[in-house]
Amino acid sequence: AMYKCSLYAGLDLSGTNGEVMPGQQEYQVGPCIGIDAGDQLYMSRYILQRVCEEFQVFCTLFPKPITEGDWNGAGMHTNVSTKTMREAGGLEAIKTAIYKLGAKHSEHIDMYGSGNELRLTGLHETASINDFSYGVANRGASIRIGRDTEADGCGYFEDRRPSSNADPYLVTGKIMSTIMEDVEVPVITPLSKQSA
Repeated sequence: AMYKCSLYAGLDLSGTNGEVMPGQQEYQVGPCIGIDAGDQLYMSRYILQRVCEEFQVFCTLFPKPITEGDWNGAGMHTNVSTKTMREAGGLEAIKTAIYKLGAKHSEHIDMYGSGNELRLTGLHETASINDFSYGVANRGASIRIGRDTEADGCGYFEDRRPSSNADPYLVTGKIMSTIMEDVEVPVITPLSKQSA
């Protein structure tokens, strides 16, 4: 129902699926350009709450609603690309952006939502909140480069650190301001898929 209502409202939802935690559902907003990503996510959250009211279902955006047991949390994974990243040879621009994100890891964590320390433990397809990492097809990394992006040499990357209750305007604004800085940063060695 939420998916149909969102499409009716003109939102660009590109998918929905069940997740690991009991009762957990996921949906994808986008692709969107710029501030439209935040606009659409906030509208989709509003529609989600209203649909849940209609069905008398409780919904939370807290990133780790079940803290006992062996359950995944919920994140607002954020896919990022620039024109340069999507063009031939864009993988190098992606890696440069990742190195910049790594240099400001703690600044980003501070803006990536409340309760995230319960989710980013290094378990359940997350990286530790204390350590920055990236890898190809590695769900246990802070930043994931998709296998198709690596194979094509261009595309996008996924910041897996934002929590499900994060403010999309703060998240996307912080990512863009960090990756657009003209600074030298150290190279970071990627994690292997096996370390996921």
